[in-house]
Amino acid sequence: MGFQFAVLNGSNLNWLGKRERAIYGLESWGAIWNRLQKWAPSQDANLTYFQSNSEGTLIDTLQEIDSKVDGVVFNPGAYAHTSIALRDCVASLRVPVVEVHLSKLSKREKFRQFSFIADVAQITIVGFGADGYLLGLTWLKYFYDRSEQR
Repeated sequence: MGFQFAVLNGSNLNWLGKRERAIYGLESWGAIWNRLQKWAPSQDANLTYFQSNSEGTLIDTLQEIDSKVDGVVFNPGAYAHTSIALRDCVASLRVPVVEVHLSKLSKREKFRQFSFIADVAQITIVGFGADGYLLGLTWLKYFYDRSEQR
């Protein structure tokens, strides 16, 4: 049986390629998702994707998929800097979570330099643009290949 990984995007990430392109890049989410789906078969992985601009929906989704996936690549967007509720949810999950941010948080505005998610995620990947998603999925595969925890 293959790995089941979820990719979860938070607020405004449905607008990738349209908003603040100097910060978040020119690539649309559709193009990024296509790249991830091309990676998956070679790694014996199946991917599912969720996006919401609503904090509560993100929490509901994380709770629902916890028993259905082997790991989550999660870009909480701006909720990383504001949501203790999302932090508590991630801390309660059974599966490993990789936090991803397209931009380098330490180079952003002061209020964006702290993530409530970082200390409860297994790893945080920042500043690699859209490649951060692929790095996150690769890390999840490595985690299982090395630990045989599944």
